[in-house]
Amino acid sequence: MEQSGRNILDRIVIATAPSVTSQVYDWMRERVLRGELAPGARLSETEIAGAIGVSRQPVREAFIRLASDGLAEVRPQRGTYIGKISVAAVLSARLIREAVESDLARMVAADPPVEMLARMAEEIALQERADAEGAVEAFIDSDDRFHRLLATGARQEAVWHDLEKLKSQMNRLRHMSMRAFDRAGTIGQHRDILEALRRRSPDAAERAVRAHLRQMLDELPRIAARHPDFFTD
Repeated sequence: MEQSGRNILDRIVIATAPSVTSQVYDWMRERVLRGELAPGARLSETEIAGAIGVSRQPVREAFIRLASDGLAEVRPQRGTYIGKISVAAVLSARLIREAVESDLARMVAADPPVEMLARMAEEIALQERADAEGAVEAFIDSDDRFHRLLATGARQEAVWHDLEKLKSQMNRLRHMSMRAFDRAGTIGQHRDILEALRRRSPDAAERAVRAHLRQMLDELPRIAARHPDFFTD
């Protein structure tokens, strides 16, 4: 019976394209995270639907999904607005990320895969080029890949996916900080992490990761002071 069940499942082919709502949601979410839709900005179903060539219904549904993520706020009789950045959510995500990534670094440092070290070095080189060209989005994409390699090297990809679900508010701040502050400092911290891994030093790797991720504790109050209307407790 078990074998028969597997045969049935093997014959099932799922080839469903992403729904229009999901595509609109992904498009809008990315713009919120990048700061292209600023905190507090009012969203218009009609304008967005017209701009991307869809009906208002999937846009309305995307608004609801954004609100459930804490990225938008639906105000009855007033409209939908981009949510402000929650300081509490940023600090919580940063704390969890530090705890998890420092443990991943210790795990990897005990026996770092050669391929992982090579790919980390490649990402640092990409970050240097992106920094020189002022390509902030390319820099952030490379930064994400660099950190994901820690989970990959520790064979803990699922952990990275769990972290991704937690750090939407943190990512919004990252996009602001990468534009406002010296990206060379981030590159230097990545080099420190890579060097500790190459030396197979779990203690040094943990220290380097913790120092790197605590940088946000200095950046957050400075950005919030520059843009007080973008933040909420």
